[in-house]
Order: sequence, then structure tokens, then C-alpha cells
Amino acid sequence: MATLSVKPGQRFALPDWYTNCNLISSNAERQRSASHQIRQEARILRNETNNQTKWDEHDNRTRLKERIDGVNQWKEALDKCLTDTDVEINALTQMKEAAERALQAKNLPLDVAIECLTLRESRRAIDVVKDPVEDELHKEVEVIDTAKKDLQQKVSEAFEQLCLLQEARHQLNFDHRGKMEALEIDRTCVSLSVNSPNISYKVNPTRVPVGSVTPEQWDQYSQYNKDRAEAEMKAAAELREAIALTIAQTDNELEAQRVASEFAFRKRIHELERALDELRWQEKNTLEEIAEMEEDIRRLEEDLHKKMWNLKLAHTRLETRTYRPNMELCRDQAQHGLTDEVHQLEGTIAALKQKLAQSQDALDALYKHLYRIQTDIGYKTNSLLLDNKCMDSRRKLTVPAEKFVPEVDTFNRTTNRTLSPLKSRQLELA
Repeated sequence: MATLSVKPGQRFALPDWYTNCNLISSNAERQRSASHQIRQEARILRNETNNQTKWDEHDNRTRLKERIDGVNQWKEALDKCLTDTDVEINALTQMKEAAERALQAKNLPLDVAIECLTLRESRRAIDVVKDPVEDELHKEVEVIDTAKKDLQQKVSEAFEQLCLLQEARHQLNFDHRGKMEALEIDRTCVSLSVNSPNISYKVNPTRVPVGSVTPEQWDQYSQYNKDRAEAEMKAAAELREAIALTIAQTDNELEAQRVASEFAFRKRIHELERALDELRWQEKNTLEEIAEMEEDIRRLEEDLHKKMWNLKLAHTRLETRTYRPNMELCRDQAQHGLTDEVHQLEGTIAALKQKLAQSQDALDALYKHLYRIQTDIGYKTNSLLLDNKCMDSRRKLTVPAEKFVPEVDTFNRTTNRTLSPLKSRQLELA
């Protein structure tokens, strides 16, 4: 009889088998229920996290756009402030250059005034007077010096204000560049998405960078830069007005002083011309008197010479009659007449000699005074020439340099000439 082989190992009972099947089924159902619960929770979590992520990304994108708008507003404000600052810098620079030109223009009036004072130092003798012309010229020099000091001060103030404007502009420009870089960065951040190729994990991205500031500090910084630039622009505008006023005032003061100086010059020239006319008239009359006196002296000398011959005749007659013999030596009427004639002639000759001496003295006095008149004419002619040269030089103040032609020869002040005999005699008597 054949033997049946049996698999070694434990053998389970049928109830155990049913129990195992039921256990497996219940476990499967339980696992599926747990899995379903997890799946449902995962779906809920996915929906919630997706919504939260989308809204967070949307909110932050909106915040970035709002930030871009805020930074852009400040950038535009800084742009306008920079443009206004550049305009004010250019305007102040032009006004500073105008003040420098006005300052440079004061050199010519100063040179002319000093030249006039120097020329008038060549006056001689009594004509070296402290007249109104000299007072006005000294006043003119003082006015020009004061004007130059005022203009130089305004130029210095403009230079300092330009430095402050440049400093404010530099700060504005620095802030503006920061805003531009921030805008570029934020716009780049807005343009990024989950599909962007250049996104990656970063090390500690939530750290607070060194130097971070609060929004209030950020806003105050830009506001301070803007306010400072506007304050400097306001100060520059006020300085420009002050410079323009100073230029106008100095020009008006200098023009008024120029008119006063030239009026004094014209008045003095008129006085010199009147004095010269008077002296020339006196010279003419004195020369006529000298000619008449010389003629009278010549006639006195002729009469004196004739009277001496008459005296010689009377002396000879008297002397000859002394040789009459004896009783003929009579003191008759002829003797008395000849004696009276001698006495009369001697008195006449003495009177003529005395008058001749007085005439010679008077002639010498006339020559001396004529020399004095002619010397004074020389002084006043020289003074008149100098003042006319000053007036000619002052034409440079009103005539453009390219059109100025001197009316008085500066170099030919005197000419070499031979003195007349009359002049030589005057010099000898002097």
C-alpha cells in the first residue's frame, strides 16, 4: 500500500483561516480608510497651501509694485530737484561771472583816476592846488575801491554758495542713484516667477542686512536731501538778487562819481581858460606899456642929450665971456641970462635924469612883472594841458576801447624853440 507524503510544518484550523481572512479584510478596509483620510487632509492642505502661497506671492508682488511706485515717486521728485539744482547752479555761475566781469571792469576807471591824479602832480608852482577836481578824483578812487570790495565779497559768497549747491547736488545724486538701483532690483524681483531659470535656494535669506533702516528713516533721509537742496536753491536765488543789486548799485555810484569828476574837470578847465585869457590880456597890455615906456625912455635920453649940449653951449659962452678985458667984464643982462640958463639947464638935466631913472626902474618892474605873467601863463598852460589830457584819458570810460583815439598827444608836451630877445632880457632881469 502506497504511503501519502505530508508537508511538514504547522497546520492551521479552518476557523483560524476564516479569522485570518476576516482580519486581512478588516485591516485593508481600515488602512484604506486611514489612507483616504490622509488623502483628504493632503488635498485640503494642498489647496490651503496653494491658496496661501498664491496669495502670499500676490500680496508680496503687490507690495513690491507699491514699493516701486513709492521709490519712483521719490526718484521723480529727486529728478526735478536735481534739474532745478542744475538750473540754479548755472544761473548762479552766470551771475558770479557777471560779478567777476563787473569787478574786472572797475580796473579801468581805477587806472584812469590814478592816471589823472598822477598827471596832475606835474602841475607847477602856484597851480599845485587842492582843488575840487582833486577831491573828486580821490573820492572816485574811494568809490571804486569800495565797489571792488563789495563785488569781491559777492564773488566769494557766490563761490561758497556754489560749493554748498554742489554738495547738495552730490547728495541728491547719490540718493537718486540709490533709488535707481533699488528700482532696478525691485523690478527684477517683480519680474521673477517660479518658472524663472535663475531662482535658487539662498543661505539665510531672512537675515537683516547690516545698515538696514526703517521706512520712516528712509523717507526722512530723502526728505532731508530734498529740503536741503531747496534751501540752498532759495539762498542761491536770494544771493543772485543781491549780486545783481550790488552790480547795479556800484555801476550807478561809479557813473554818478564819474559825472561829478568830469563836471569838476570842466569847471576847472573853464577857470583855467578864463585865467589864461586874463593873463594874456595883461601880457598884451604890459608889452604895449613896455613899448611905450621904452619909446619914452629913448625920447628922454634924446632930450637929455640935447640939454647937455645946450648946457655945454651955455658953459662955453660964460667961460668965453670971462676973457673980456678990463671994464668990459661987466655982469650985464647977457651974463645974467647965461647964468640963469645954466641953472635952468642944470635943473632940467637933473629932472630929466631923475625921470629917466624912474622910467628905467618902472621898465625893469614891467619886465619883471611881464616875466611873472608869462611864467604864470606857462604854469596855467601846463595845467590846462594836463587837465585836457585827463579829460581825453577819461574818454576811455565812455568810448569803446577799439574806437578810442587820443585827442591829446601824450608825448609832445613841450617843444624846443629859441628864446626871443625879449624873453632873454626877462630872464636876465629875473
